Amino acid sequence: MSLEAFHHFFDCCIGGWSTERTYHYLTRQEVERSHTEFAVRSLSAETKAQVLAVNIMETEQALEQLPGFCLGFHTVSEHGEEVSQELNMLFVPRGTEDGWLVGDYLRDRAYEEARPIVSAFRFNPESRELLMTTHYTRIVSVDSITLVNPRLRVRRILNYVRPTRDDQPLDTLALVGFGVEQKTDG
Repeated sequence: MSLEAFHHFFDCCIGGWSTERTYHYLTRQEVERSHTEFAVRSLSAETKAQVLAVNIMETEQALEQLPGFCLGFHTVSEHGEEVSQELNMLFVPRGTEDGWLVGDYLRDRAYEEARPIVSAFRFNPESRELLMTTHYTRIVSVDSITLVNPRLRVRRILNYVRPTRDDQPLDTLALVGFGVEQKTDG
């Protein structure tokens, strides 16, 4: 599989993004809206190596060829609650499955838990959807970003209650999020 569509997806992600989201908290039957400003910039090979190191992972692939980003964001909920965070992430392709590029998605700091974490990603070059699955302590987060065009993305977040055993299905949703992300620069 050619990595051209994969790299194009990430090239389009560089820059500023403005997002309107709706979160449905199913465990407490509440709906909340929020606004987020994102800033995405490329990582140096040195910082990519640091992300690999904190996750105790190695790769034979050239670091320059791996998409890596610093993601900073500031979110304000409709209730006035504010959250800001900055983290570094790296995508390491491992192969293909049923037409999807698959691999590891590494972060130096996870969203839900303040620690380095290795997740799985799948990328569909035809639909330009990036699907990321993270197993946290209490939830499993399935995050989808679909690139509609270089200036518009659609986001879907499904947070499942983590089953007591890994062989059990994900069938209890705790949160569902939807968002529209529009590029604000370049």
